[in-house]
Amino acid sequence: MRLIILDRDGVINFDSESFIKSPREWIPIPGSLEAIARLNQAGYRVVVATNQSGVARGKFDMVTLNAIHQKMHDSAQKAGGEIDAIFFCPHAADEDCDCRKPKAGMLNAIARRLNVSLKGVPAVGDSLRDLQAGFVVGCVPYLVLTGKGEKTLEKGGLPPGTQTFDNLAAVVDHLLLMPTAAGSDAGASKESRKKQ
Repeated sequence: MRLIILDRDGVINFDSESFIKSPREWIPIPGSLEAIARLNQAGYRVVVATNQSGVARGKFDMVTLNAIHQKMHDSAQKAGGEIDAIFFCPHAADEDCDCRKPKAGMLNAIARRLNVSLKGVPAVGDSLRDLQAGFVVGCVPYLVLTGKGEKTLEKGGLPPGTQTFDNLAAVVDHLLLMPTAAGSDAGASKESRKKQ
């Protein structure tokens, strides 16, 4: 099974400093839904792992979050794609849960649910915490420059082997040229040196 783990805000859809609080505010980044469809066509299962502390902060409730995710599912399907599952952390940072990225609880839950190892699985995010959560469970970290990505790249401190691309569509272009889902360490280090 080929698997890829995507962050949501800033990777699939435009991010907002004031949170995505309604389905109307959920707007896909051009090319992202088509990229998910291309992944599916290549045999990838697409799973989303997203911190949604807006729930704990009272910015929106679970009914609204579910409606946002339903819009994301529907939009992906209209583009010919399928999101296999969405895992989310509804907690605020001060709740010290184990599921909020950069902790790995959410990714470990994905591994348990799908009964797979995450070693070599691409994990795509726009923030350092996305990359760190993936890296500690053996994922290959991919930074996109959409969302918070440019600021994340400027700050540095990325996990070893992080590869940087303009957007999700560019990550998918890269993955679909690779011979295996896990990819090649040589290619990863070369790309990492080129981009950082």
